[in-house]
Amino acid sequence: MRPGTGGGKIVADTTAREPAVTDWTTLPDDLPVPDDDGAASHLPGLELPIVRLMGTHGALVDLSALSGRAVVYCYPRTGQPGQPNPEGWDDIPGARGCTPQSCAFRDHHEELTRHGVKHVFGLSTQETEYQREVAERLNLPFPLLSDHRLELARTVKLPTFRVDDLTLLKRMTLIIEDGAISHVFYPVFPPHESARQVTDFLKVHRRA
Repeated sequence: MRPGTGGGKIVADTTAREPAVTDWTTLPDDLPVPDDDGAASHLPGLELPIVRLMGTHGALVDLSALSGRAVVYCYPRTGQPGQPNPEGWDDIPGARGCTPQSCAFRDHHEELTRHGVKHVFGLSTQETEYQREVAERLNLPFPLLSDHRLELARTVKLPTFRVDDLTLLKRMTLIIEDGAISHVFYPVFPPHESARQVTDFLKVHRRA
């Protein structure tokens, strides 16, 4: 049985799958494509609430208080070398690909700033200490933000899913203008093309 996109815990059939791959920089060719389940349709135009999230740079960030244009890519979880993913991870539409996505935003960071982006963040429900290892290992030029208490996710009803008793964010990218969400990319697929999709969008939708 294929995992669904609705609520509840996701259970995947892994009987026919190969052993889990732990090279997080590459993506299998047969990843399932996520459907647009409408769970992010309420987000464009939403003014963000005051929620302070710890970043891997050691400071609290309130997305609602930022001036200018910000790009926040939300991802489920990054893996670590030598550590297995949750069972059936590759069978969950939209789950695999967080490290390639982060690397893509790293590689497009300068281009994003040239198109008027003042702030770039990654956002997940993993704790800051875990995120810090990833940010250092991947040499990310921007902070990762932790919503491990689900304060932001619950307040603005970000799309989430459950696996291994974890609540994880579904993959999406938010364009934020002066504290309000102006555009949402959802679902995001393939993950490694996410940053390019954002830069292509910004070339057309220049900030006044």
